[in-house]
Amino acid sequence: MLKQHLQQKLLQKLSPQQIQFIKLLQVPTVALDTRIKEELEENPALEDSSLMTLEEPKGEYDDLQDERDDFDGESGEDTSIDEFNVDDYLQDDNTNDYSTSYNNGDDEEDKKETPIAIETTFFESLQQQLDLVPLSDQDFIIGKQIIGSLDDDGYLRRPITSMIDDLAFSQNVMVEEEDVLEMLKLIQSFDPAGIAARDLQECLALQLKKKDTSNPLIKKAIEIVEHHLDEFTRKHYDKLERAVGLNSEELKEVVAEILRLNPKPGDSNQVTTKQMQIIPDFHITNNDGVLVLTLNARNAPELRVSRSYMDMFEHYDKAAQKDKKMKEAVQFVKQKLDSAKWFIDAIKQRQQTLLKTMNAIMHYQYDYFLTGDERKLRPMILKDIADKIDMDISTVSRVANSKYVQTEFGTFLLKSFFSEAIQTESGEEVSNKEVKKILEDCIGKEDKRKPLADERLTEILKEHGYNIARRTVAKYREQMNIPVARLRKEL
Repeated sequence: MLKQHLQQKLLQKLSPQQIQFIKLLQVPTVALDTRIKEELEENPALEDSSLMTLEEPKGEYDDLQDERDDFDGESGEDTSIDEFNVDDYLQDDNTNDYSTSYNNGDDEEDKKETPIAIETTFFESLQQQLDLVPLSDQDFIIGKQIIGSLDDDGYLRRPITSMIDDLAFSQNVMVEEEDVLEMLKLIQSFDPAGIAARDLQECLALQLKKKDTSNPLIKKAIEIVEHHLDEFTRKHYDKLERAVGLNSEELKEVVAEILRLNPKPGDSNQVTTKQMQIIPDFHITNNDGVLVLTLNARNAPELRVSRSYMDMFEHYDKAAQKDKKMKEAVQFVKQKLDSAKWFIDAIKQRQQTLLKTMNAIMHYQYDYFLTGDERKLRPMILKDIADKIDMDISTVSRVANSKYVQTEFGTFLLKSFFSEAIQTESGEEVSNKEVKKILEDCIGKEDKRKPLADERLTEILKEHGYNIARRTVAKYREQMNIPVARLRKEL
C-alpha cells in the first residue's frame, strides 16, 4: 500500500569554499608549503610572486576580494559570454596585503640552505653485511628475503612458513625450514645486536650473548631474560632474587645491565621519516610585561592571480567570434581564475582565524604566558574561546589540535593549554594542570624503593586542598604516562 506524506527537513550544506577553508585551517605550518605547492601545480592561474624573477606592479589583495564580490553577482556590468565580467579579473594590483604583515624573521631562515644528511637505513646496512659473507645463491636469496621481512623495529614477525611460501611462489626457490633458520641465525649475528629477533625475549638474549658471557652478571642476565622475563617486567624483584640466587645488590647490577639493552634495534640505525619537524605557527614574546603575538611568516605566502590568465580572459572577451569552442575556453579560464581567488581568500581567512583564536587564548592565559608557571594556567575549555571569538567550537578545535606556539619557555601544542576545572576545598576553581603538576612533583621526589601508591597520592592532594577521588588520580597519572607504583619500583 502506497502512502503519500509531507516531510520537512532542515539541512545545512557547506560550500566548496567553506570545505577548502576547513581543510586549510587544520593544516599545520610545516605542511602548508606542501599544500600550496600542490595547488600551484594544479592551477596555472595561481602564482607565487616570491618565485617570480620579474618585478610586476604590486597592490592590495582587498581589491581582489572586492572584485570577487562583484563577480558573485553584484556587478552591474554585463558581457556577452555567459555574463562573465572581465573587470572582475583585471586589475593592476597583484600581490596580497598580508604577505609581509607578520614577518618575524622566518624568511631569513628560509633563505638558508638546509644541509642534507646522508644516512644508511638499517635495511641497507644489513644488506651490505650480507654481501660480505660468502654464500651460495640459494642462501643469499633466503638472506635477502629475511632482511626484507623485518619490520621497522628490526623484528622478524613473519612466520618461517610464510617466507618459505614467498620464496617458492615469487622466486621459484624451494627451501626447507632448516635452511631459513640457519640463515636467520647468521643475520642475527649482524649489527646492530638483537636484529632479526622474533620477539622481545629473543632480542634481549641476542644482545646479551654478544657481550662477555664469561662475566657472572651477564650469565645471570641471560638466565633472567630467558626464564624469568615475566617476573622482570612486573618488577617482582623478591621472586627474582630467590629464583636466580642473587642478593639485592647483585640483582640491581643485573637489572641495570638488562635495562641498557635496546628493545628496538632497528631504530638505532634507521633514517626516521615518521617524525615531522615542529615549526611553531605562533610566537609570543614578553616585551617588558606586555605580551606580543606574531604569526609565523610562512603562513603568509605571496600568492596572486596570474596576469597571463587575466590577459587571456580579456582577449577571449574581446574576440569578434564567440563560438562553442571559444565559450569552452572561456569557461576553463574562468574556472581556474575562480579557483585561484578562492584559494587566496581561504589562505587569508586561515590567517585571520589563526590570529583571532591564538590572541583569545593568549589573553585568557595571560599570567601563564608571562611566567611559564603551569600553576597559573586557568581552567579553559574550547567553548570559552569559541564564545570569545564568536566562532564554532569545531573551528577552535581544528586550530588547537594541530598548531604550536613558541614562547620564551618552550614550544607547545595549543591543545595543552585547555584543561578541566577542579574545585578546591575553599571553593576556588583551578585547572587540573595544577593537580597534575603536584602529582608529577610528588612522584618525582618519591623513594623509588617504596613508590607512592594512588591511595597515598590521593591523601597528599587532599592535604593540599584538592578533594579528588582515587580513580581520578589514576586517570591523571595515566594521562601523564606514569606507570603504577609497582612498576616505578627500583632496587
